[in-house]
Amino acid sequence: MFSAEKYVGRRKQLIEQLSSGIVLLPGNNRVPMNYAGNPYPFRQDSHFLYYFGIDLPDLVGVVDVDSGECYLFGDELSLDDLIWVGEYPALADLAQKSGVSKLFPKVRLENYLATAMQLKRPIHYLPPYRSDRLLQLSEWLSLTPQEVKQQISSDLIGAVVSQRSIKDVDEINEIELTINQITSEMFLTALHLCEPGKRESEIAAAIENIAKAQGSQLAFPSICSVNGHYLHNESYANTLQEGQLLLVDAGCESRLHYATDLTRVFPVAKTFSAQQAEIYQLVLEMQRKALEMIRPGITYLSVHKQACKVMVEGFKALGLMSGDTDEIVEQGAHALFFPHGLGHLLGLDVHDMEDLGEQNTGYDENIKRSEVFGTRFLRYGKALKEGLVLTVEPGIYFIPLLIEQWKKEGKFKQYIHYERLIPYLNFGGIRIEDDIVVTSQGCRVLGNPVPKTIAEIELLKMP
Repeated sequence: MFSAEKYVGRRKQLIEQLSSGIVLLPGNNRVPMNYAGNPYPFRQDSHFLYYFGIDLPDLVGVVDVDSGECYLFGDELSLDDLIWVGEYPALADLAQKSGVSKLFPKVRLENYLATAMQLKRPIHYLPPYRSDRLLQLSEWLSLTPQEVKQQISSDLIGAVVSQRSIKDVDEINEIELTINQITSEMFLTALHLCEPGKRESEIAAAIENIAKAQGSQLAFPSICSVNGHYLHNESYANTLQEGQLLLVDAGCESRLHYATDLTRVFPVAKTFSAQQAEIYQLVLEMQRKALEMIRPGITYLSVHKQACKVMVEGFKALGLMSGDTDEIVEQGAHALFFPHGLGHLLGLDVHDMEDLGEQNTGYDENIKRSEVFGTRFLRYGKALKEGLVLTVEPGIYFIPLLIEQWKKEGKFKQYIHYERLIPYLNFGGIRIEDDIVVTSQGCRVLGNPVPKTIAEIELLKMP
């Protein structure tokens, strides 16, 4: 946990942004894997962590906007519980470390909320992203599940987004230390294991073992695939072969659950082929240009588009595309090869606060989400601010099914030279991703450098 003063300060700031009522912040419950006594690994709700910091199930935090009081509803573990799960800190002690002096049994929550509803006090809550949370809110507030969804507090969403988007020094340190102590080792291990005959599953297992051995857990299921052109490939079934590329997109959580998220691509051979090196260097240039542009005030949408233009210029030089670069990007022809956004917010969630809706976290009245294929998948488009932590992850992919479909439809044939793509149909994909913080003058890549130039990677693969 951070200090009690930090959590008290966060809750006070939340109160200042709301006019009246009660803020209801439930923590997560354990979720059965196949029966109640065999749950999935517990992961606390990130909003509850941000405002209360207690990493135990079955708790509910309440902030009274009018009185300024904060309450925690939950039960101490019984002796029967402790026999199964071992010793835990007393809930009263954890509440004190969170700066909460008023701790009540969970059973009193419904009466507390019923009284608030009788007094017609506004009850603010965030969108429930789990079905058990939806049903809890339905029961507590005497609403149907549909009514629960309709009465989500937009004021609370706005307040939470404004607070959690800007990271303080302690939060940035959590992410940076985790990159240095754990995530970088995950990628160096993957690099050294990347050789003919190894299975994707072996490398994915090694990545996860490194995180677990250091008391961490994965921030998301690792992507570890020679089929890097499938953006979120979940299979680890392939055996690596000479001439392929292995894409590894992985991250882990700090002790306080702050996420890291990096991507690297390694040749299965000792070196990149000439064709692989050309595309790899182009992706690296896309990221370099993006990092150079990032600063407070510039929109991430414009940074994304500039990275796309770098790719188009590179493809024109390779003879794969032709035409006006700005026109190509605005119409979305580039998205055949770069069909996702440049990056996303990072924090307590690997896609930070995505449960609140990307229209609330990544867009505003000035910057609306694009309807153009590819660009519409950009998760954060609005103006950047100092203290934002984001990923910067350009990529180039040759997706045979998509290429075949567009070619059959004659889509953007004035820009794309489909016949010249044949040598690339078995290429796969390349994505290079780092985590950055926006500074007053630009941005800073978090953590010690994880090898990503062709020279660095090939040197490390040498015996």
